[in-house]
Amino acid sequence: MSLDLEEQEKLDELKDAWKRYGNFIVGALSIAAISYAGWQWWHHTQQQKNAEAAALYGALQTAQKSQQTKIVTDSAKTLTEKYGSTAYAARAALIAAASNVQAQDNKTAKVELQWILDNSKEDAIKSVAALHLAQILYDENDLNGALALLNAAHDESYADLYNDLKGDILAAQNKQADARAAYKIALEKLSADSPYRQVITIKLNAVAGVSMQ
Repeated sequence: MSLDLEEQEKLDELKDAWKRYGNFIVGALSIAAISYAGWQWWHHTQQQKNAEAAALYGALQTAQKSQQTKIVTDSAKTLTEKYGSTAYAARAALIAAASNVQAQDNKTAKVELQWILDNSKEDAIKSVAALHLAQILYDENDLNGALALLNAAHDESYADLYNDLKGDILAAQNKQADARAAYKIALEKLSADSPYRQVITIKLNAVAGVSMQ
């Protein structure tokens, strides 16, 4: 069937457009297909990594209950190095740090806690790690280092614990007024029925020069 002049011109334009953009269109479609396949592969890989990390984390918890510190430490190291993007890594490092503190290996515990601060995306876990690291530094008499951690932004749900430890550090620095202020905040943030209120009250009275007798 013959084409009129206008139809022939449109056909020629389409042919010309295909010559100019055909490779681009095919390339774009190929990229889209590859991207989808890549996403499927990534999703499958992430699921597999999470399953492997979960199994390793379970073994770590079992070792922690029986106080097998080396196994706990090694398992946590594997999780942070190979499965650092999973939620299990930071939790494993936190458990390992607690185990190493109990085993009087503060050096290893500090490395594990610092890993959490540097790599975790969860504010709550980072806040717990910072609190534990500050406690270690306080025990090692690095008062300024401990205070720096406590003064950094943290999850408000831990404000009572942060201010309690801050009060201890400030009292050790003979900053009695600042220590009192910290203890008062700790009491304000602490639940009314917490048995720990009595402990903080005793410390508050001590820096205030109030006798308990």
